[in-house]
Amino acid sequence: MKKKKLLSVLLAGAMSASIFVGCGSSATDWDYISNKGELVIGVTYFEPMNYLDADGKLTGFETEFAEAVCEKMGVTPKFQKIDWDSKEVELNSKTIDCIWNGLTIDDDRKSTMDISTPYMENKQVMVAKSDVADKIKSADDLKDKTVVAEKKSAGETVAQTDEFFSSAKYVSVDAQAKALLEVKSGTADVAVIDYVMSIGTLKSGSDYADLKVVDGKDFSPEQYGIALRKDSPETLKKLNDAIQAVADDGTLDTYRADYVRPLCFLLIINLQVQICKPFDIFKTENTWIEWYIKWINFLM
Repeated sequence: MKKKKLLSVLLAGAMSASIFVGCGSSATDWDYISNKGELVIGVTYFEPMNYLDADGKLTGFETEFAEAVCEKMGVTPKFQKIDWDSKEVELNSKTIDCIWNGLTIDDDRKSTMDISTPYMENKQVMVAKSDVADKIKSADDLKDKTVVAEKKSAGETVAQTDEFFSSAKYVSVDAQAKALLEVKSGTADVAVIDYVMSIGTLKSGSDYADLKVVDGKDFSPEQYGIALRKDSPETLKKLNDAIQAVADDGTLDTYRADYVRPLCFLLIINLQVQICKPFDIFKTENTWIEWYIKWINFLM
């Protein structure tokens, strides 16, 4: 009798536990984040988006933008450096709660993740040593040259699929910064990276002052967004509402002035208000932009 009673108690306990777990499984992604009180943001470091300043403090346009958005959402931002190649694994395993680091929006990513309102437009460019860059005018000029790009990046897609690179040898690396190091050291001839990064990195007095963007050759116009776990509609709405609020109250424009002032062509945008001129500012005939950039860099 005692054994039967004990078995009944155990079964009742198991059923209660299963009911509890079943109820818990209905919790949304936003419940998970709001209960923690923090949004863990997956980033990699590159100027002017997320980087360490002279005092070792994380700063940059996206860092401060994320802090402002998190304040509107009522959560604390926690930045975590990630391996870009495994970003979706880290997102789905809940090591991080979002990817906020110059993430290019495309159909493949939209099928596996929820992605925010686009907030910036960008393109891919080739970077080479100055003497090499000046000689690249056509696809034939890349014959037998080594091209590098970050693995699983927009740059890699361009290097592997665009006809311009068909005669080059392609090698993937684990970061855009590594791609630039390969070119600087001479182990690669050309790096395909974000224009945003090239302008933030290839400035006078930097470690890469001997490198330059290949004139008149840009690829894959793209938009940046923030990636969340798939099927997180409440988190996505709160994020998009917060982005819009930061744009509406002028905070986003302030960060643009602080970090992107000489980079007016970065075109920070949102769904309702377009802060800069549309994407045709990237057209190669707008050569005055290049002169403007050089002048600003000289003043800085």
